[in-house]
Amino acid sequence: MEKPLAGKCHKEVWFGILVSFVLCFTILCFDYSTSKLGIYNGVNLLVRRVHPYITRDSCYGRYIYVHDDLPAKFNDDLLKNCQNLTTGSKPKNSDTQNMCPYIVNLGLGPEIEEPEGVLANESWFITNPYLLEVIFHNKMKQYKCLTNNSNQASAIYVPSYVGLDASLHLWDFNLTVRDYSAKDLMGWLSGKPEWKKMWGRDHFMVAGRTSWDFRRQKENSSDWGTNLRFLPESMNMSMLSVEGSLWKNDFAIPYPTNFHPANDSDVVQWQNRVRSQKRPFLFTFVGAPRPDMKDSIRGKLIDQCQASSNCKFLHCGSSGINCNNPVTVMRVFESSVYCLQPPGDSHTRRSTFDSFLAGCIPVFFHPATAYTQYLWHLPENRTKYSVFIPVKEVEDLKEGIIEKTLLGISKHEELAMREEVIRLIPNLVYADPRSRLETKDAFDLAVQGILERIENVREVIREGKDPSIGFADEDNFKFTFPETPE
Repeated sequence: MEKPLAGKCHKEVWFGILVSFVLCFTILCFDYSTSKLGIYNGVNLLVRRVHPYITRDSCYGRYIYVHDDLPAKFNDDLLKNCQNLTTGSKPKNSDTQNMCPYIVNLGLGPEIEEPEGVLANESWFITNPYLLEVIFHNKMKQYKCLTNNSNQASAIYVPSYVGLDASLHLWDFNLTVRDYSAKDLMGWLSGKPEWKKMWGRDHFMVAGRTSWDFRRQKENSSDWGTNLRFLPESMNMSMLSVEGSLWKNDFAIPYPTNFHPANDSDVVQWQNRVRSQKRPFLFTFVGAPRPDMKDSIRGKLIDQCQASSNCKFLHCGSSGINCNNPVTVMRVFESSVYCLQPPGDSHTRRSTFDSFLAGCIPVFFHPATAYTQYLWHLPENRTKYSVFIPVKEVEDLKEGIIEKTLLGISKHEELAMREEVIRLIPNLVYADPRSRLETKDAFDLAVQGILERIENVREVIREGKDPSIGFADEDNFKFTFPETPE
């Protein structure tokens, strides 16, 4: 009597196993098909409960869709007509050099053939900072989590070279001409089906100019810039640029330096090199005065430097030395313990990142030169990597205060700061787009930052709140000094 019962139990066990197998196979197939549509959370969670050893897609939450169908007039055509693009902050004319020599090597510029013992023999280029948007685009082409399915994307990248485009007409008194391309771009984007998913709040673009170049608030031809960032569609987007503005949808990422490592060993070798440098000068300033800017501290800063035997001043500009030569600048920075980084035409400077690259501890005088700007790339604790001498007014820069402050820093503190500066180097450089580092570079951290930004907006939407609230508001504290010393 027991054998039939045993046989029945045996069949029930095998039937249960078969049902479980079919169920799991069905769930896995469903998960695969829905992942193609960007539907992850519920299904993946169920699969992981059934199969705890199945790992989640490594690109989950990091997929980026690129508007590769963007009309060429917004990017590639600008490079094809590079003779119309200026390399600096002046309008293109017969006396200014055009951008053509610098667009080679995917925007890195020409390789430096004579490093003169100051630079490494490889991975150094003459890079124009206005080409950040080109470098970023070429690096995005190698991003490992690209998708052709916009429904799967966590962010949507618009590869428009808005800075190069704007430079063609920034000095035009006709505002209709100056603003035409910006309106044309926004009209194209807002007509795409991808726009309607979050009305642009998952879109971002990159500019090689400061955000202020796109923030003209008045319809007055004497006011600077285009009105790109005040167009209704653009206000729903995020912009990454070398300097952020007061508005919360502008984010600062590092200026491109001339060092673009092709592998991690290039970075390590360079870090070891600057770590062992002899630094005969206590501090240095590389730049030019701003006599036409009454609020500039540069004049007094230069006076203090020239009055000290511990300071090296490299006078840049038409009446001084050509500081566009990376060898010239890096030679001075590598021989100095501290590098002075006062504001110039705007709050930030490319020179800041050159000093990091040289292992030279930056000295800041305004919080918006770095502390309130590069939040994704620099530590929150500024004392770990820099010196801050707050100067709200020109009169605050008392005679001898710079040298006195720097001499008061102990050797132990100096060494600790320099080591932190050197540690940060890979975070602040853009690796060669033709290669990929194991460690995160400036591009990787920028992508990580914008993905987190957009995910926060999605969380607001999931909570049933209005995502427009606070998205593009002004942050009036961004350019003010802290109330109390940090």
